[in-house]
Amino acid sequence: ALAFAERGASVVVNDLGGDFKGYGKSSSAADKVVDEIRAKGGKAVPNYDSVEDGEKLVKAALEKLVYIIHRIHLRGSFLVTRAAWNHMKNQKFGRIIMTSSAAGIYGNFGQANYSAAKLGLLGLANTIAIEGRKYNIHCNTIAPTAGSRLTQTVMPQDLVDAFKPEYVAPLVVWLCHESCAENGSLFEVGAGWIGKLRWERSLGAIVRGKNQPMTPEAVRDKWEKVCDFDNASKPRTIQESISVLSDALSQIESQGNVSMNSTSSASVVSSSVDTASIVGRKLGTNVYKYTHLEPILYALGVGMSTKDPDHLKFLFEGSEEFCCLPSFGVIPAQTSMFDGVPSLSGLNIDLARMLHGEQYLELYKPLPTSGELRSVSTVADILDKGSGAVLLIDVNTFCGKDLVCYNQFSLFFVGAGGFGGKRTSEKAKLTAAPPQRPPDAVISDVTTADQAALYRLSGDWNPLHVDPSFAALGGFKKPILHGLCTFGFAARNVLKQFANNDVNRFKAIKVRFAKPVYPGETLQTEMWKEGNRIHFQTKIKETGEVAIAGGYVDIVPALEKPSAEGLQSNLVFEEIGRRVKEMGNELVKKVNAVFQWDITKDGKIAVQWTIDLKNGSGAVYQGPARNSADTTFTLSDEDFMDVVQQKINPQKAFFSGKLKVKGNIMLSQKLEMILKDYAKL
Repeated sequence: ALAFAERGASVVVNDLGGDFKGYGKSSSAADKVVDEIRAKGGKAVPNYDSVEDGEKLVKAALEKLVYIIHRIHLRGSFLVTRAAWNHMKNQKFGRIIMTSSAAGIYGNFGQANYSAAKLGLLGLANTIAIEGRKYNIHCNTIAPTAGSRLTQTVMPQDLVDAFKPEYVAPLVVWLCHESCAENGSLFEVGAGWIGKLRWERSLGAIVRGKNQPMTPEAVRDKWEKVCDFDNASKPRTIQESISVLSDALSQIESQGNVSMNSTSSASVVSSSVDTASIVGRKLGTNVYKYTHLEPILYALGVGMSTKDPDHLKFLFEGSEEFCCLPSFGVIPAQTSMFDGVPSLSGLNIDLARMLHGEQYLELYKPLPTSGELRSVSTVADILDKGSGAVLLIDVNTFCGKDLVCYNQFSLFFVGAGGFGGKRTSEKAKLTAAPPQRPPDAVISDVTTADQAALYRLSGDWNPLHVDPSFAALGGFKKPILHGLCTFGFAARNVLKQFANNDVNRFKAIKVRFAKPVYPGETLQTEMWKEGNRIHFQTKIKETGEVAIAGGYVDIVPALEKPSAEGLQSNLVFEEIGRRVKEMGNELVKKVNAVFQWDITKDGKIAVQWTIDLKNGSGAVYQGPARNSADTTFTLSDEDFMDVVQQKINPQKAFFSGKLKVKGNIMLSQKLEMILKDYAKL
């Protein structure tokens, strides 16, 4: 028993405890050995049953050495978390750390019970991370290696000394800090080293055709591809995991009755690059969570300053008109496309030799000033330019189910061309040459020496823009400004000059990056108005070189608003606004919703009001919701007053067609409380 325990075995010490003649019964014999094993850090339990009761002996081993492992590690972690859950939920803050093990991740000989419990913890943690996200409760998992009394019997003393618990604790402290956004992640840690783990999955293979049976032989024939990790994907959510199945089903359904091994009808010229398998491929999905901090940081990064009163609405979250610069739409989109680009089979892609050639951004509604955006990127097309390959990456960005913006990145990879592909694409968003006349407006901006260092904080961490030695490797005399930073300077200048900084009027922007800009140089934006399209180019004033060529911004014409004068409803909203200022925090806690009101006059919308009881300390302002409205009401000024003064029941107004409601209808019950209790007229 001692020998097994010294080598890590879990031991049941069985001894009836009888005398030397076999009579009587005592626990002392088994207890003595168990105590000796436990004193040395081993695992052992006593059992005093007769060997004739073999089932009891085995039951003791299972209950005390197998089930106890699950009770302590898995069930214990669950019960402690459950006890703390409501406290964390109520205070809108919580940090939970589960302790797994390499034995759970990779398996380990002789530790089936322990391994199962430890991997079970990871599954528990992943679900807690999802469920806790909206309450600001984060859950992460560590798999530590540390010397302790439990490892002294299986680990040499010098290793025990090297794997100090002090080398694990700092990771736990950071993961529990309120500023740490990490959630649902797994880390191995020990000896002063930390590594993040994630699941990896091969691209797999479709092993059946439409209207054809799936056979073991087809599985066998595709087995090498099923197990090929050369171009592995890294699913992070159950939705991403399942999405591959829907993609495969679509491919199967589009085959007709052709054989799985038949040649595609797509035009594929190259023998080394299968463009048909690349075009249309989903590269990744990225969730971008942000507060008002990120839009403000971005605005500063593209040269905005509190010296200009017109900039305050983009720099101060307390401004009644606080909003995002439209060009901020590139920020949530850029991360998702890089996850899968290097793994496109057959292409000689090196991110270190990538040039950002062109950019297109189109907005479908103003960007929220905070929240969660989901970006999905796909390969729109691949072009062969001889000296390099061009990838057109389409990125659609959603807020909930609503598509808020679309980006097309044109990326040039030096040395990846020459595979015999096409040179142009009908899917590419094209630049447009400016008119042959002097510009209608010119705005100059002096960039600072720290412009790139500031802009990179918005998420583009390429050392090319801050590290002189890395810039030298790229052939530059010093770090260069991000192309998308110059893009942001130009976009905001057009917005101010031709749309009066009204983000609702900014529709789309297209640019070609022609020359690099060094921080400290002066950007000169030259603009020409041609109808609803503003052509522009950006020059480097010191050299006269064009940094952005063929650029344009499409703007929405300013709408003539029906007169809102004489509307009685304006008085109501002004009164509600005063009450919200007095009791905003209390109302936000109670309501947590954004309501938009479209008040009509003579059948047309005369004015829009927003009651925001979700963001900050609440606000009431004239105009559409700056963050997505949870509920939108449409009714005439007269009917609105009848509802407020309780001359007509809201439900009756709704069913009679006088009141139209979009979005979450149930939230209107909370709004009724505001109208009754806080705006008695």
